[in-house]
Amino acid sequence: MAGMLDSPAAPVAYGDESFLESDSHGFYVLATAVFEPHAIGEARAVMSTLWKGSPTSKLHWNDLTPRQRENVAKTVADLAGFHIVAVGSPVPRRRQERARAVCLNHLVDELHGYGVDTLYLEARDKALNQRDVQTVTGARFNLPRGTRFRVEHHRGGSDPLLWVPDVVAGAVRAHRQGEPLYRDILAECLYDLDVTTGC
Repeated sequence: MAGMLDSPAAPVAYGDESFLESDSHGFYVLATAVFEPHAIGEARAVMSTLWKGSPTSKLHWNDLTPRQRENVAKTVADLAGFHIVAVGSPVPRRRQERARAVCLNHLVDELHGYGVDTLYLEARDKALNQRDVQTVTGARFNLPRGTRFRVEHHRGGSDPLLWVPDVVAGAVRAHRQGEPLYRDILAECLYDLDVTTGC
């Protein structure tokens, strides 16, 4: 697939989000999928078989039927990767960017602990992408001096590995909304942490 990201020398993470704004029970899910370099090629090939749309489009959790979601979750569970998810709450209306920044800040620390130095996030608009960059820049100050950690943004259709955290985020969101099946499928390769957003 054109535009796919190069395989690195260290573990890398791919990230995506799902959120629910609510005055009483809102939450923000920022999910990452972590792969060792040797596992990237096979995982990418497996994920690319799940979507037969145009080369520039992507598999998206919200477009899947319940049966498709179950099958995709099983595929992701079988990949040679693991998933770190920050779930931030509360998330009142119009505060999702604050919640995202808090979750991302926590994830930088967690990912660094697993040797990750690059996080690929699905691109949004230019200004929102820049907010992520600023958050990661700030989060690096909490890491050991001289630590390298960077974030890059890419279109969701540019690499099938960006679909993995979309699936994970969707499964965690479904669990938070009373539908545990998909997260249960991923349970053995998923670690989620609750984050207080301060919103």
